[in-house]
Amino acid sequence: MKQFLSFVRKEFLHVLRDRKTLFILFGMPVVQILIFGFALTNEVKNSTIVVVDNAKDLSSQAIITRIEASRYFQIEKNLVGSKELEAAFRTGEIKMAIVFPAGFAESLQHQNTAQIQVIADASDPNTATTLTNYVSSIIRDYQTEMNVTNQLPYRIQPELRMLYNPQLKGAPNFVPGVMSLVLMLVCVMMTAISIVKEKENGTMEILLVSPFKPIMVVLAKALPYLLLSIINVITILLLSVFVLDLPIVGSILLLFGESILFIITCLTLGIFISVKTDSQQTAMLISLVGMLLPTLLFSGFLFPIENMPLPLQVFSNIVPAKWYYLMVKSIMIKGLGFSYIWKETLILVGITLFLLLISLKSFKIRLA
Repeated sequence: MKQFLSFVRKEFLHVLRDRKTLFILFGMPVVQILIFGFALTNEVKNSTIVVVDNAKDLSSQAIITRIEASRYFQIEKNLVGSKELEAAFRTGEIKMAIVFPAGFAESLQHQNTAQIQVIADASDPNTATTLTNYVSSIIRDYQTEMNVTNQLPYRIQPELRMLYNPQLKGAPNFVPGVMSLVLMLVCVMMTAISIVKEKENGTMEILLVSPFKPIMVVLAKALPYLLLSIINVITILLLSVFVLDLPIVGSILLLFGESILFIITCLTLGIFISVKTDSQQTAMLISLVGMLLPTLLFSGFLFPIENMPLPLQVFSNIVPAKWYYLMVKSIMIKGLGFSYIWKETLILVGITLFLLLISLKSFKIRLA
């Protein structure tokens, strides 16, 4: 019994001295509870929309006032033409547009019926459906109040239009998210583990004293996962086109180029983790926990980022998967060119260069 207690005491001391283990045991549950509590919600809030008021009468202004008072929407600007609307949707600046026709109030008073055009970005079908439901509910409430004071009932009919995904399929949102998740996990985890494995087996020292430069050793370990990840991209795209019936609207070459850039970013992140860790177990835990949750929560794949508190929105900017997810949707679903995604591309290039620089400075030529 004494020996058993001594062994238990030794294990406690071992755990308490290991800061990484303590962080995993006590820090991660707290972080996950806070993140899940703030980030995971099916409610869509603070969505940026535009209102095109061609009527400029009391009825249209009353509905606009109700929309502004709602916590679900933020009216960004008032556009006046279809070209401006199309450009705003293409750049992803807005989620929805509401268009009031000229003579809106007059149609209500003389014909007892009027239409409002509601245009939503359906590349994310769940968000588009939720937003159109919110607007329809606000219009119905206004219509109900108007009918209380009028002998003849007014009828306001929203005319819904879904851009990029009229059938509201899940694939346009699912495929870019899966591509981000698969590439992030495979590249980061496998690269980190493969390099740390050499440290644990004691073969890294042999590689470092070989004629190869240390950077060449690391790149040689990462290159196979670059090729395997490209095969993963091709497989996912073939399945999306021929199985999920999701055509690639934009340039395939541009999509492959951005995918390769994202793969390199993930490989660099894996190298950074391998430099900072000394065991495969630690590298795997950091890769899984540190990459899986941010990719799921902060890429916009499962939950709208604009729903989250401002600190979490700012944090999402350092998650590479967010920018790749936006680029894939822009190219594959909206058919946009490089002029619309150059900012996201520069951000990924910046993250890659930063991680590579830190990794090279932290890389130890001698392991002892």
